[in-house]
Amino acid sequence: MSAVRRSVEMNQLSRRHFIRSSAAVALGFSGLQSFAGCVAAGTATTTSIPERFGPFLPDPNNIIDLPEGFSYKAISRAGESMSDGFYVPTKHDGMCAFPGPDGLTILVRNHELVGTASARDSAFGENYELLSRLPDGALYDAGADGRPCLGGTTTLVYDTSNQELVSHHLSLAGTLVNCAGGPTPWNTWISCEETAPLAGDRFARDHGYCFEVPVSRSPGLADPIPLKEMGRFEHEAVAIDPKTGIVYETEDTIDGLIYRFIPNEPGQLARGGRLQALCIADRPSFDTRNLNENSVAVGEIFGTYWIDVTEVESPENDLRYRGSDGGAAKFARGEGIWYGDGTIFIACTEAGQHHKGQIWKYTPSPSEGTSDERTYPGQLELFIEADEAGLIENCDNLTIAPWGDLIVCEDGTGSQYLVGITPEGEIYKFARNAISQSEFAGVTFSPDGSTLFVNIQHDNLTLAIIGPWRRGWTRV
Repeated sequence: MSAVRRSVEMNQLSRRHFIRSSAAVALGFSGLQSFAGCVAAGTATTTSIPERFGPFLPDPNNIIDLPEGFSYKAISRAGESMSDGFYVPTKHDGMCAFPGPDGLTILVRNHELVGTASARDSAFGENYELLSRLPDGALYDAGADGRPCLGGTTTLVYDTSNQELVSHHLSLAGTLVNCAGGPTPWNTWISCEETAPLAGDRFARDHGYCFEVPVSRSPGLADPIPLKEMGRFEHEAVAIDPKTGIVYETEDTIDGLIYRFIPNEPGQLARGGRLQALCIADRPSFDTRNLNENSVAVGEIFGTYWIDVTEVESPENDLRYRGSDGGAAKFARGEGIWYGDGTIFIACTEAGQHHKGQIWKYTPSPSEGTSDERTYPGQLELFIEADEAGLIENCDNLTIAPWGDLIVCEDGTGSQYLVGITPEGEIYKFARNAISQSEFAGVTFSPDGSTLFVNIQHDNLTLAIIGPWRRGWTRV
């Protein structure tokens, strides 16, 4: 029996939904550089707009503080029994919402479980007693030492009309440190491993790959096929341009690269393709990070080109070194990445003189991925670089709201916030983690725009937030 239960129920809707739900942005984002935090200019002109949704009200349950009129529901906690009999694993991370049948929303959620995680963190019970329920071939890595890898994904089916969880089930098993990923135009989720150990005493198989997970309300596990030609490295997230099918990938290391994967057949990632790394025109091996010197000013725009990366399974985990030697630009911990209306937004968590992060905007060439690209190159712009003002700190996962603002998860120190950035470059804090100092993760809107889903990672919670989102459409 195959471990795969492929979803066919939503394929006709998927491409149309992807374009609609991710295209709300680019108009006006050219003003985002006015956000400032512009270390290169030596100023701190960041502005906040607390009136966007209003000030926080303290949560009597001490989980999340929200503006007046907003409310939340904790819809999934680690350790709960799921509809398929497995348990909800810990370390909720990257996530995306997809349209389901009958108006339902389907969430696919990563679990960032490391190789040393204990059985009690897993879907399989404190002594792995539920492992025997898995179909043959469902685990990517059963472990060389008898301990299976515990990362993977779960799928939640949610009714936004009644704000009720309908069902949830395990959907990918046996992978490792599933951090973020991204949706595809053909209605699947790409889950990324943010670690790259080789097979040996602990692991039976190499790691550092992406895996494709079907989106379905029906219980079933993805066939755990590593998408090897997308590269073996410390993946964070991916974004796909629906016009070309090209996949853009971030690498969560302090000296990482930005990659793109040009598939041999758009929509068929397992059939291989070409991996490339991003370069800045006329500035080979350029350092974008502004860590010790301010090489890039906020608002500065660069022409780009891409170089092929070879030996992509990289047994030495050295793609970034070889890419940089060949001319690719360095980025400081590329994490969240999101496509919207012809542009791609990229969060680099620890960039900048104060190590508080940057957000970049990449505009693909009208001839992206073709031989005419050098004539009409893509453009890369530094939109924001966080300063010491405390308005945003260590940007991580991000998404685009239905009204066009970026909604960004913080992963810094102290209090953690969900932060919004308007197309005009103004910034506001939408929500505060009131239960802990854990990062937010996996922020995503339901297809109908009614509900914002987000994880509080170390507290192992998934929240559904509703309220007067219409305020977001009001320009202040």
